[in-house]
Amino acid sequence: MTAEVSKVIATDVALELIERLKGKHGPVMFHQSGGCCDGSSPMCYAQGEFLIGDSDVRLGDIGDAPFYMSKAQYDYWKNTQLIIDVVPGRGGMFSLEGPEGRRFLTRSRLFTEEERAALGL
Repeated sequence: MTAEVSKVIATDVALELIERLKGKHGPVMFHQSGGCCDGSSPMCYAQGEFLIGDSDVRLGDIGDAPFYMSKAQYDYWKNTQLIIDVVPGRGGMFSLEGPEGRRFLTRSRLFTEEERAALGL
């Protein structure tokens, strides 16, 4: 039996930071920034603070927080699993983890052919 394949996962350190942020801000959500001011990074917002639209794709949940990215960006990333991690430093200026002295970081790996088939890619 093949285990379920997730399009986005988080490291234990990222899950701990998500729980800390939820304790301070209530439910949170993520959107993978497509560039501009904050580069391409996972941005964490209080739920309802970032408007999701028809041009966004929900990849899954990390730490009970929904994770989105734009459809256009997803077309480039659809063959990879996003791995949300945490590193020292300041995050995006609009992301909730900014004051924590740590920032979320997206790592990735290519799906195997078996995983791609399971995801219908």
